[in-house]
Parts: sequence; structure tokens; C-alpha cells
Amino acid sequence: MLSLTLTSLHLHIHHFLILSLFLTPFVTDSATHWSDTQFLKELKNNLHPVSVTPGSCIFSWDFSYDPCDNLFTDKFTCGFRCDAVVSGTTRLTELTLDPAGYSGTLSAATWNLPYLQTLDVSNNFFSGQIPDSFSNLTRLTRLGLSKNFLTGTIPSSLSSLSNLQELYLDNNNLQGPIPVSFNRLTNLKRLEMQSNKLNGVVPGLSSLNNLYFLDLSFNLFTGGLTGAVPFALFELPSLQQVTLSFNEFSHMEAPYALEMRSGVIAVDLSDNELGGFLPLFPALMPRLSSLSLENNRFVGMIPTQYALKTVFPEAGIAPFERLLLGGNYLFGAIPSPLMALQPGSAMVRLVDNCLYRCPISFFFCQGGQQKSFEECKRFSRFIP
Repeated sequence: MLSLTLTSLHLHIHHFLILSLFLTPFVTDSATHWSDTQFLKELKNNLHPVSVTPGSCIFSWDFSYDPCDNLFTDKFTCGFRCDAVVSGTTRLTELTLDPAGYSGTLSAATWNLPYLQTLDVSNNFFSGQIPDSFSNLTRLTRLGLSKNFLTGTIPSSLSSLSNLQELYLDNNNLQGPIPVSFNRLTNLKRLEMQSNKLNGVVPGLSSLNNLYFLDLSFNLFTGGLTGAVPFALFELPSLQQVTLSFNEFSHMEAPYALEMRSGVIAVDLSDNELGGFLPLFPALMPRLSSLSLENNRFVGMIPTQYALKTVFPEAGIAPFERLLLGGNYLFGAIPSPLMALQPGSAMVRLVDNCLYRCPISFFFCQGGQQKSFEECKRFSRFIP
């Protein structure tokens, strides 16, 4: 009788252990942390209801179910990602909203998501200021706010996001300067702020040794007291592409030494107010292959160094594959090395200048006329 009782007890214990193995993961490991669930509720409730349309990610969010347990089901079709963390709970690690036309203010939510690595709400209709509480997102590596209707200044609190690698603030209505404290974003690789109303001086970014792409075009940057494009930008060790077109810079700062250690491949400074003679240092930048200085106020002759870099570059020096100088007040003869340039070998554009010896038989003189003699004479004291 005792033997039968022990056998029965063993069977009950065995069944209990098996049942525990099946139930435990669902009870402890997969449940969304309560504060992350609360944030998702808050985010949805603060949106303008008419902007949450059927078929969008947020429209599907049904909080009678656990978010992370039901992700990619009809209860939570999309919009975020969850991962298990050391504590055994499941935390929100990515919030990437679909471009469904959501509207509202981002500052209405409390951004306390300590495990979030990616935040992207681009291509929507969010308005208001960038929340200071973004500084709580200490693990963030990618922040995308592009193509919304954000206003106000860029909060310096963003500079506390020490893990940030990509920052997209482009195509909004942001004003004011770039915070000087951005120099602390030492892990930043890509910075896009184009198409805003930013102004003032481009700050020293000498600590951004990992930055390889910078776009500040279509803003109101003037270069401060001197109006200069700071040459220090071109000396950042990882920087490859610099786009500063459609601003209000008046001249280019020359390097202190002729030794060029710049790794920049492409520079676009078109549509500014740059004047004076064309600077020589771009022809000495060893990796620079694309240079656009179109639609500025440069005068004088095209430096022979530009032509040599395009047609007969020195060993170890990248040639100009794209040299755009149209829309200025350049005059004089075309440098003789350019005469040997064959169509298709490089993209060179010299139209809309004062180059009266630039016949359309040369491909780089095609596509438009030169300015009138009267306009050139009015503008430049160098033309008799």
C-alpha cells in the first residue's frame, strides 16, 4: 500500500514538473514590461484620432492583449520590436512607425524606454518641439524624425545620447543653431539636418571622428562673423560626403597647411553666396572626386590645378569625376588640359559664366549660354 502511494506521488510530481516547463516561459519570459506597455498606450492615446486610420500599425494595437506576446498578429501588426533582457522581462528595443500620416506632438508622451535602440517616426505629420525627454533613451543608436512638421530649436539634451550613430532631423521646420554640445556625439556616423530653417555658425565637430556623412543643405547657415565654410569640417578623419548647398556662406576658409590629409570624396557648396577667386585647396584634396560650386559669385580664371586634377591627376590622387562650376562669374581662357577631355570621361559644367572662349563644340560648354558682357562687367571689377 505504501509502495502504491509513493508511486502515485511520484507521478503527480512528474506531471507538475512537465506542466511547469510548458507554462513558465509564457508567464515570466514573454510578458511585456509594464512601463513599456504603458508607453505604447500613451503614444496611441495622444495621437489625433482621425490620423490613426484602418490598416495602419497603431490602428491594430489592442491592449486587451500583451503587446510583445502578440506582435505580428492582428492584435499588434507592426510598429515596434521586443527583445528579452537580462532581467528576464521583454522590453521595447525598436519603435519604427509606418508612414501612415500620424499626427500629434511627440512631447505628449513620456519617453522612458531604457532599452530602446531605434526610434523612427519619419514621414508623418508630427508637430511641436523635439522632446527633452529623448535624453532618457540612453541606448539609442538611430533617431529618425525626418519629414514631419517639427518646430522650435534642436534641444542640446540630444547630445547626451552617447550611443547615437545616425541622426535624421531633415525636412522639418526647425530653427536656430546646431547645439555646440553635439561635439559630444562621438559615435555619430551620419548626420542629416537638411531642409530646415537652421542658422548661425556650424559648430566645431572635431570630436566626431566616426562621422562619414553630413548634410546641412537648404538652411540659413551664414558662417557667423566671417561667413566662412570652416575648413576643419574637411579634416574629420572619417568624413566622406559634405553637403552644404543652399545656405548663405560667403567664402571658404583655407587650410593652414598645404598638406592635405582629408578623406572627403564629395563636396557640394552650390547655391550659396561664395565669392572671390576659386580656392586652390580642393585640387589638392587627395580623395576628392566630386566638387560642386555652382550658382555662387566666384570670379577670376579657372585654376589650372582644377584642370590637371580632372585630366592628368598625380599618382595617388583621385581625379575630378564631377566638376560643376556653372552659374558664377568666371572669365578668361579655358585651361588647356580641359581641351583634351573627352565626353563621358568626367562630368564638367561651365555654363552661365563669363567664359566667352567656351564654344559649344566642347561638351562642358553645352547646356546653356554664358552671361552677357554687361552683367559680367557690372558684377566684377576684374572685367574691363
